[in-house]
Amino acid sequence: MKKIVSFMMILVLCAGIAGCGLSNNISGTKTTDTSAQNAAKQHEQDRKSYKEVLRVYNAAEYIDESTIVDFEKEYKIRVEYAEFESNETLYNDVSGNLGAYDVLVPSDYMVDRLIKEGKLAKIDRANVPNIANVAAEYLAPAYDAGNEYTVPYMVGTVGLLYNKKKVSAPIESWSALFDAQYKGKVLLWDSQRDVIGATLKLLGYSMNSSKDSELSAAQTKLSAARASVQYGGEEMRDKMIAGEGVVALVYSGEAKSAIDQNPNLAYSIPKEGSNKWVDGFVVMKNSTAKAAAEKFINFMCRPNIAVRNMTQTGYTSPIKGAWAEFGNNQVMFPTAEELARCEAFLYDASAAQKYNSLWAKVK
Repeated sequence: MKKIVSFMMILVLCAGIAGCGLSNNISGTKTTDTSAQNAAKQHEQDRKSYKEVLRVYNAAEYIDESTIVDFEKEYKIRVEYAEFESNETLYNDVSGNLGAYDVLVPSDYMVDRLIKEGKLAKIDRANVPNIANVAAEYLAPAYDAGNEYTVPYMVGTVGLLYNKKKVSAPIESWSALFDAQYKGKVLLWDSQRDVIGATLKLLGYSMNSSKDSELSAAQTKLSAARASVQYGGEEMRDKMIAGEGVVALVYSGEAKSAIDQNPNLAYSIPKEGSNKWVDGFVVMKNSTAKAAAEKFINFMCRPNIAVRNMTQTGYTSPIKGAWAEFGNNQVMFPTAEELARCEAFLYDASAAQKYNSLWAKVK
């Protein structure tokens, strides 16, 4: 009995010690959570007093939002942040209300269009000295050779994400999207320029082709494949992660995120060539907060901020000082040879009408 009583006392003592430890731990967690909550509440109160307001329109899930909070705290500027699903959505929104936003983050061809239509303000480079951090290969695009209107934010490629367990050899051609053996398991990002561009590349044409004969060939190819493919957005990435698809047309950032979660996946830039895209910060011509906009852009070009945005999104910042944090990731940092066979999307008003018509027929 003594042994039993002694044993029971030890158990009670241990339970008490464990309970104290657990109680302290919970208390500590609550304290930490409360501290964070209080800080968030304080910031929310503070930002209401900020006189300057900056309206930013960016793609969905395309920034570490804590960087916005840090910008607000440092500059005492309140950021009203909104997201769009596609470049076309962005264009429709800003065209209907040119004064709705100050900073936009469109893709190359949409930047080209906004410049040509006179909707953007020239950026004062003296107010954005951190543009010096941008890698040379992502500066001076064909549509803005002097970077007068745009500062690169994220860069990448369009390519093929495939499941190594479901194919007999690495997929290196756009032809996989039209391969009958993958019927029903081909996933396409619901993006007009990307899908049409990939098809044009497969056929040996430029992604920016406006020739009727070449577009007709692309239309025939896509129409024939309509019953075999699925169109969508981020759910296409998620289906690949879950092993529900064989091959998908995706952006490099989505590919990296998917591969991180499923090592059976791999990414390739097709041998026929692809799109090297650059999404950039631009300032609307009607903006009344241009100085604040330039501060925001300059802030986002800091290497430490770029690292945070890369970590959150999986995409590649053109800020070279941020690259070392990610090693030699082949999805994020394609080779010079791979980039050499890629081209930028450009805007042409007459071609855009043809793309719209083609897209309506093949989807």
